[in-house]
Amino acid sequence: MKLLAARILSTCLGLGFFPVAPGTVTSVAAVLLYLFFPALHDMTVLLSLVFLTAVAGVWSGTLMEKEHGDDPSIVTIDELSGQWLALVALPGGLFPALLSLLFFRYFDIAKPGPVDAAQRLPGGWGIMTDDLLAGLFANLSVHALLALLSFFHLSVSL
Repeated sequence: MKLLAARILSTCLGLGFFPVAPGTVTSVAAVLLYLFFPALHDMTVLLSLVFLTAVAGVWSGTLMEKEHGDDPSIVTIDELSGQWLALVALPGGLFPALLSLLFFRYFDIAKPGPVDAAQRLPGGWGIMTDDLLAGLFANLSVHALLALLSFFHLSVSL
């Protein structure tokens, strides 16, 4: 029963079983949820969900690693949590959300410096921490880019 719960949680209700790029599919789903549920634009709500998915991800990811080996690709709760962190405190609209998706996928796939180091933590900690760092870096990157565009009086309306 515990393994079944871990499988359901860690794969984001089965998105992790998508045959191609399940991490990207889950990240896109996270952005779509954000766009279609305005309650997620509230920083407290979104940070609470990041925290809850991170805790669930450490627990379920640890169990899934024991069952499937190191950082199994079917575990995508880390992408959900990291993508939501990438969206925290951004201005509303499609453009910032898409930027967060692009930056998050970049940092999650390229794994620069500390993101790469974080994935070597044991069990579910490694699964979750690298994506949370990728989400943090993505969030900071979007804020910086939007500030730069604003500085030069450039606006993008989407």
